[in-house]
Amino acid sequence: MSTATLGAPPLEDVTVPVKLKIAALWTATVFLFAYGDLFALYRAEKVREILGGEIAGIEVTQAFLTAASVYVAVPSVMVFLSLASRPGASRWTNVAVGAIYALTIVASAIGEGWAYSILLCVMEVALVLLIVWFAWNWPRRPATAMTGSR
Repeated sequence: MSTATLGAPPLEDVTVPVKLKIAALWTATVFLFAYGDLFALYRAEKVREILGGEIAGIEVTQAFLTAASVYVAVPSVMVFLSLASRPGASRWTNVAVGAIYALTIVASAIGEGWAYSILLCVMEVALVLLIVWFAWNWPRRPATAMTGSR
């Protein structure tokens, strides 16, 4: 039996603004990045690699860690920018950054053999593609009639 037949009113359905949807997707993406990096520390070969001063064959230097910091900082900042920017700027920034991140996530997954990592990459790509989709399909305001004032 549905709740409607029991006399209960229907559940409220609130329209969520696209800015909030995009900000929430960026937030979820950042969490997946963080958990993926954290879970890698449970892999003995990754820990040995890190203790040897390398990550994925790249020497861990200040420049590497700065670049990695920028890479993870961008989605974190996109949470705020998605909410605070004007719709036009936010739309194109989210389309561009989301597309770039989709490509970089796919590139980072090449050769990965661990199921958890592949799962997280698939989910990250799905989230950033949703960001691109929501930004690309940003709703337009209905046209309003011009009033007499100039």
